[in-house]
Amino acid sequence: MMNVTLNNGLSMPQLGYGVFKVEDGNVTVEAVKKAIEVGYRLIDTAAIYQNEKGVGQGIKEASVAREELFVTTKVWNADQGYEETLKAFDESLEKLGLDYVDLYLVHWPMPKVDKYVDTYRALEKLYEDGKVKAIGVCNFNIDHLERLLSECKVKPVVNQVELHPYFSQPELREFCEKHDIYVEAWGH
Repeated sequence: MMNVTLNNGLSMPQLGYGVFKVEDGNVTVEAVKKAIEVGYRLIDTAAIYQNEKGVGQGIKEASVAREELFVTTKVWNADQGYEETLKAFDESLEKLGLDYVDLYLVHWPMPKVDKYVDTYRALEKLYEDGKVKAIGVCNFNIDHLERLLSECKVKPVVNQVELHPYFSQPELREFCEKHDIYVEAWGH
């Protein structure tokens, strides 16, 4: 599978296996193992999916070295805020049973709560401490990205958004391309 190079130089597989709505436990373990067996190298989960433990076990049981995989997880809305995010990351890492995560994302900006900048600053700390190889966001609009770019030090490498032929988001894609933020699609 082809890879893309993110703005921090990290190589990320262009196609990944997402485990949204995959039941935790043996179902997730077997699904992740099978995905890796057939060639997927990017595995995408999130705290809210409640299957990080199964994802980690699937990775552990797979016949591919951890270093060959690209693991993404996300901090959930209820865990936004600086200290809360650091704690949530430690919990995710423990559930996954990994030493590091390749990409850690803010799942939603939640502008009415207005904690996404502090949440992102926690991601910056995790990145600076080497606990994650890259940081980014999900579901951020242009105004949310502009605020991060003006108030934070580390540019997001990814904005993971809904993107498909019926919802192509041309303005957002153009903004992200201009600022060297890779647009990663999620879909139903």
